[in-house]
Amino acid sequence: RRASSRKVRMGGAVSAGEDNDDLIDNLKEAYYIRTDLVERAFRAIDRADYYLDEYRDNAYKDLAWRHGNIHLSAPCIYSEVMEALELHPGLSFLNLGSGTGYLSTMVGLILGPFGVNHGIELHADVIEYAYQKLDSFIKTSDSFDKFELCEPSFVVGNCLEIPPESRHYDRVYCGAGVQKEHEEYMKNLLKVGGILVMPLEEKLTKIIRTGANSWETKKIISVSFAPLVLPKHSPKNKPKLVPLPKYEVRTLQELARICIRHTLRVTTDGGDSQSRGRGSSFSVGRGLAAAGLHKYGPRFKRRRVHRRHCNALMLATRQVVASSGIAAASLDSNNNQEGRVEDEEAAGERQVRQPMRGSRRAGRGRLVEEEETVEEEEVEERDEEEEEKETGELLRPQPAVNLLRERILGLPLPEPLKMYLLYYREK
Repeated sequence: RRASSRKVRMGGAVSAGEDNDDLIDNLKEAYYIRTDLVERAFRAIDRADYYLDEYRDNAYKDLAWRHGNIHLSAPCIYSEVMEALELHPGLSFLNLGSGTGYLSTMVGLILGPFGVNHGIELHADVIEYAYQKLDSFIKTSDSFDKFELCEPSFVVGNCLEIPPESRHYDRVYCGAGVQKEHEEYMKNLLKVGGILVMPLEEKLTKIIRTGANSWETKKIISVSFAPLVLPKHSPKNKPKLVPLPKYEVRTLQELARICIRHTLRVTTDGGDSQSRGRGSSFSVGRGLAAAGLHKYGPRFKRRRVHRRHCNALMLATRQVVASSGIAAASLDSNNNQEGRVEDEEAAGERQVRQPMRGSRRAGRGRLVEEEETVEEEEVEERDEEEEEKETGELLRPQPAVNLLRERILGLPLPEPLKMYLLYYREK
C-alpha cells in the first residue's frame, strides 16, 4: 500500500490529532466514522500502541506508516473499511494481510466472544509483532475489561493459496490491491449474504454476495494500495496450500469465565446507558455505559455547568398547563389544537381553578429550588477557577475506576481463580 498525492483519501484527509481521542473526533467530523459501534472500537485501542516507540509521535496523523514489513494503513482507510463491513456480534471475519493486528483487534471488540476472527499474513515476523501487541492490549489496556473480545488468530502464508474446500466467512477484508484476475477468487471466500471489502482497480470496493452466483458491487473511495504478492512456485511443484486457523469449540471453563465477566459487567452498569441518550457511544448495549471511551466520558468530568430549563407540568382533569416563565397555554388530547367543547370547559372550570393555584405555587417552589442549585454550582465553579489562578495549575481528571476488576477482586474466590477471571491482567 502506497501513499499517493493524487488520491488524498489514502491519507492526510483529516487534521492530525494530539491523542487518540482527538484523532477519532477528527474522523467523525470528516464523516469517516459514522456509527457508534465503530467509534467505540476506535476509541478503545490507541493507534500509537501499534507503532514502534521511536515513531509514536506520528501515530495520530491521518497517514499510512511502514517500517520494514510492519505496516499500518491511514486511519481514514481503516474507518471506511470498518463502516463498510457492517459488523455485529457473532460474525466470522477473515483478514487477508492482517499485519499488526490493529484492525483485527478492533473488529474483535465488535464480534464478541462467539465470533470468529482469523487473519493471514505473509511475513512471520509481522505475526509475531501482532501477537505481542494483542497480548499487551489484553494485559494492560484500560479498554479490555469494557468489552468481550473475539481474540484474533493468525497464520503465516499467502492469501492466494487458501485451499478451495476451506470454510466461507461472513466478512472478508483484503489489505492489498487485488488484481482483476483474482476478483472471483476473493468473492468465493464469502458466505451468501457476506460482505467483502478490498482495493480493486484503485477503488476501495464493497461486494455483497447475494446468492450462490450473484453479487452486488459498490465503489467507496479512491485508494492506492501495493498489489498482492503472487505465490512463488515452479511449474513442476504444486502450490503450497495455506490452512486457515481452526474453528475451536470453547471449553466449559472458558464459557464460564465469559458468562461471569458478562454478568458482572452488566450489573456494574447501573443503568447509566439509558440516561446518557443522544445516541452517544454510551447508549448502545448494556454493560458498555461505564466504558469511558470518549474523552468526555466517565474518565473526565465536565466542569462547565449547563443551565437547565425547568418546566413544571400540572395535570388537571383533561387540561395540561405548562409553566416555564411564560404565559400558560392550553393543550388538548389533539396536541395543541384549538376549539375545545364549551360545555366541558364550563363543567370543569370551578373544579380546576383551585388545584391550578396550588400547583402553580408548587411549580414556583420547584423552580426556586432549581435556580438555587444552579447558583450553588456556579459558585463552586468560580471557586475552582479562582483556585486554578492562585495555584497556577489546572485540575487534573481522576483516573477511571475499573468497576469489573473491583467486582472480581471482591468475590469470595481463591486468588488463582480471580486471576483467571481477570485474564491475568497487570492492571
